[in-house]
Amino acid sequence: MLHLVLYEPEIPQNTGNMMRTCMATNTKLHLIQPLGFSLDEAHLRRAGMDYMKELDYRLYENWDDFTKQNPSNNYYYMTRYGKQAPSQIDFTQCEGDIYLVLGKESTGIPKAILAKQLDHCMRLPMVANARSLNLSNCAAIIIYEVLRQLDYPGLSPVEVIKGEDWLSQ
Repeated sequence: MLHLVLYEPEIPQNTGNMMRTCMATNTKLHLIQPLGFSLDEAHLRRAGMDYMKELDYRLYENWDDFTKQNPSNNYYYMTRYGKQAPSQIDFTQCEGDIYLVLGKESTGIPKAILAKQLDHCMRLPMVANARSLNLSNCAAIIIYEVLRQLDYPGLSPVEVIKGEDWLSQ
């Protein structure tokens, strides 16, 4: 199973967008407190639309609470300090669940956490003078890179709601 872990997210619109991505990709979402917003905030509901009722998500008091409940050797961290692109990691070799960890918008993931897992830190390549991309965009990029490598398990390759032949009708 694929998991997206948001460490102390601050912006409700970003989290709402990531909720939508998680629901659409069958990715479990983990939210580590404190959050910079309320889960019933209007901005969050609008960005997440009506997907929250179908979303598989959990809320944790802090990082230690999360790691105790989800022990794994497959934590991968998105950080501007990573030295490899997500495409350079072979996610097909992971045994067990894969956890993609993104930090809060203002400061990222604490150095104390990252320093223990340097080989699991990744960065999206970009021009040298760009500090970062929008957090929800980063989440979508790395989720789909992992899913691409795993050949999109459990996801439909065709339009189901209107029908796969909708364009030709």
